[in-house]
Amino acid sequence: MKQRDPDLRPLAFRPLPLGSIRPAGWLGRQLRIQADGLSGHLDEFWPDIADSGWIGGSAEGWERGPYWLDGVVPLAFLLDDASLKARVHRWMDYILAHQQPDGWLGPIKDTSRGDQYQAYDPWPVFVALKALTQYHEATADERVIPAMERFLRRLAGLLAEKPLYVWGKSRWADLVVSIHWLSERTPEGWLLELAALAHAQGYDWRAHFADFSWKGKTPREQISQATHVVNNAMAVKSSGVWYRQSRDAGDRQAVYQAIETLDTYHGQVTGVFSGDEHYAGRNPSQGTELCAIVEYLYSLEVLLAILGDPRLADRLERIAFNALPATFSPDMWAHQYDQQVNQVVCQVAEDRIYTSNRADANIFGLEPNYGCCTANLSQGWPKFAAHLWMASPDGGLAAIAYAPCTVATDLAGTPVRIAVETDYPFDDTLRLTVSTERAARFPLHLRIPAWAEGAVVRMESDGPVAAAAGTFHRLEREWSGSAVVTLRLPMRIATQRRDHRGVAIERGPLVYSLKIGEDWRLIGGEPPHGDWEVHPTTPWNYALALDPDRPEEAIRVETRPVGECPFSPEGAPILLRTDGRRVPGWTLEHNAAGPPPPSPVSSPEPLEDLLLIPYGCTNLRVTEFPLLGSRG
Repeated sequence: MKQRDPDLRPLAFRPLPLGSIRPAGWLGRQLRIQADGLSGHLDEFWPDIADSGWIGGSAEGWERGPYWLDGVVPLAFLLDDASLKARVHRWMDYILAHQQPDGWLGPIKDTSRGDQYQAYDPWPVFVALKALTQYHEATADERVIPAMERFLRRLAGLLAEKPLYVWGKSRWADLVVSIHWLSERTPEGWLLELAALAHAQGYDWRAHFADFSWKGKTPREQISQATHVVNNAMAVKSSGVWYRQSRDAGDRQAVYQAIETLDTYHGQVTGVFSGDEHYAGRNPSQGTELCAIVEYLYSLEVLLAILGDPRLADRLERIAFNALPATFSPDMWAHQYDQQVNQVVCQVAEDRIYTSNRADANIFGLEPNYGCCTANLSQGWPKFAAHLWMASPDGGLAAIAYAPCTVATDLAGTPVRIAVETDYPFDDTLRLTVSTERAARFPLHLRIPAWAEGAVVRMESDGPVAAAAGTFHRLEREWSGSAVVTLRLPMRIATQRRDHRGVAIERGPLVYSLKIGEDWRLIGGEPPHGDWEVHPTTPWNYALALDPDRPEEAIRVETRPVGECPFSPEGAPILLRTDGRRVPGWTLEHNAAGPPPPSPVSSPEPLEDLLLIPYGCTNLRVTEFPLLGSRG
């Protein structure tokens, strides 16, 4: 589509520079767990990072180094971790000091042995550019912008000779995000021409979702770049990214068509869609690749800045609080390649349900199935933390997502600090302390999730004010000294109807799953970075005894303090108890839970008290349940 305006459409919300937001409470501890796990140690022992071609080593010099850096840069600066920052500086110093004479960034591939990629493969540099932009925001390093300009001029010349191909063709929007970032910081008109060229050469994702052909599990003979789950997670943002330049309302609408289409044919209750490694339908035992989860989060963060739609933030939280933590071991020293919504065993299995992944795809380990997720897993939590708040165009701040943190920035010409104290998403109350050095007038835009009917905002000196669900509640006043805003987001138990007339249980942004006993068996490697199978020690095949229209009548809520590791079976802060019966005919198929039997079901088994915990706290789980009939 032809570019119609030389200027970019203004952002709805502007992300704050990296370092403006500091995670606190459980989120700060979660990032610390990540830094003490794989993310903070891969460069010490995993050859693809420790000996990466990106820093002059002899190991992989393609996407894995940039993937790791893209997550560790925000992790290091969010935690203000001296050791991590020193390692980030070492990587950046090497990359910037070794820019090729022609402007290329990173290694040039040796094609003498028939490498499938040409010497200049732009795709991994797209990821490196994202890391560089974050690094510049955190450090103001004066080398970054000239280096990006030189690379992009070289890329413009290459694309005139050889169009984008394979991964770069599918993931062109990641390049355009960085081009737009740079174009707002330097008056180089040719940058938007390069963005238009990348868009023209890239895969047409808008047309892909407008005429969608993949409405079930992808047959092996039909898998392609178009059906690849990570490409699709990245593509969710593509039309929105281009909308800034095209100003075409059709591009804006295409964002929602993409999300709705993926939900309709491949959607999972956690907010992601299946793909193991390609489209896999709605069966809750199909998997979703970890790379797709972190890339979907990033796509939503980019789209929130562009479109400012609170519905996108609801989706962001749903994925971040459910799918993201569930794909790691609680100590974040191991991860899965494929995560399943109904995940009742994690084992090496030659007879497997996956579309194209190998036998070890759902075990917890260092690099099960393929090492891309090992490198790319680091960006999920840090980028979520870095996008909790954004600047609004009316001179204020917008609360995009909620978690304990502090925000420090300048508004109305004065330094402002906001401390967010909360156990959300495990609790429904948030306390925001707004501190200013001198009196200043500016607005706060507080997101009210669509599920939060009856939400209330209260200033310490005023009465409660109702806030409409599914909106940003605007709170404008003159702020002076310290003022406290309390936000309550009522969390009611609800059900989501799923295929086979079954249900999943929700409360606020969290999805709940049956807690299953676990037997962790070391099958390779050496702890802490070993490979583990996880086998069930308790039954899993239950149907629930509840009315899906009145679930609160059958479910009891228990709360516990939020501890050091809330995303673990033992540390789950919220427990739901309800009744159910085992369904003997619901068994394993291809070493995974079979599809839930159509509801209503009957069972001769005794009624049992079942314990459900947040999905993100589980390693084994059942999340989509059949329902018992009126006679049980």
